[in-house]
Amino acid sequence: MRDMTIKVAINGYGTIGKRVADAVSCQDDMEIIGVTKTRPSFGCDLAVRKGYPLYCTFDDADKISAFGEAGYDCKGGLKDLMAAADIVIDCSPGKLGAENKQKYQDAGVKWIFQGGEKHAMTGLSYTSCANHMQNMNAEGTRVVSCNTTGLSRTLVPLYEACGSLSVECTMIRRAADPGDSKKGPINAIKPVLKVPSHHGPDVMTVKPEININSLAVAVPTTIMHVHSIVATLPDGHGMTTESIIEMWKNQPRVIVMNGNETGITTTAEVMEFARDIGRTWGDLHEIFVWEDGVKLVDNNLYYFQAIHQESDVIPENIDAIRALMGTESDWKASVAKTDAAISALFD
Repeated sequence: MRDMTIKVAINGYGTIGKRVADAVSCQDDMEIIGVTKTRPSFGCDLAVRKGYPLYCTFDDADKISAFGEAGYDCKGGLKDLMAAADIVIDCSPGKLGAENKQKYQDAGVKWIFQGGEKHAMTGLSYTSCANHMQNMNAEGTRVVSCNTTGLSRTLVPLYEACGSLSVECTMIRRAADPGDSKKGPINAIKPVLKVPSHHGPDVMTVKPEININSLAVAVPTTIMHVHSIVATLPDGHGMTTESIIEMWKNQPRVIVMNGNETGITTTAEVMEFARDIGRTWGDLHEIFVWEDGVKLVDNNLYYFQAIHQESDVIPENIDAIRALMGTESDWKASVAKTDAAISALFD
């Protein structure tokens, strides 16, 4: 175990980056040493208010000086930030992964990318419940997407209980994040015409034993994704609807609620629940499963779950830091530590 605090850099202080930064900042074994923005913008004000040192995503002198001209104290470029970091969480826009990866390798720091990058680029992917040990002391990894994370949280314990699993799922996807005005559809349902969609097969990058395929459609909402899942269990599985529900209730980062009893029957009410319990930004890190939507019929398990796309991967990044840095080999211990620190923010 390391005695020193892990020095964490965040490259890209946007929807995911700002949340990861806050999650890192409340861990007693980590500290934020800086966050980057591509240019002066309103996101810089948030970083300043939080007390996070501000850096430029680029090393170009003119781009760096633009921050000072806009009134921000920019500490330097990406190279300057990397020189002080143990590990960098890359939350930059997609398609920059390969270029950024080389920069991190040149700087000799460990790196974590997000699910917008391809597994082939990183060579390793991460979900705490699926493959924490395989990521121990690795050079870098990719925290899988919000949907893949959500699928893993309910399917991995099911696989471990049954020994094999075949899954078909449909991802009913939000069209954009709440703060994104550039995407659609606005008044349509848009099928993803790549079959299968990447979501199901992406689960196999962290748990290849699960046989899974997926379809996806985008709908005009911004608040959550919903998964409609059919999981086929092996003969002699010994499970019941009730035992599966109880298993999920005992899993970290899964919330199981009865829709009819609670009145939480839509994603709007799920997000209102997250706001009611005092989460920053109204985030819900957990996967929400409707108890009364779970039904096992012979070998086929049917259920629905909801994914808050802006936040379920946030604690996963924290656990991935501990895996890469080799500071905690027990994934459940890391999850408990991460979640307790984040929860303290709301007490």
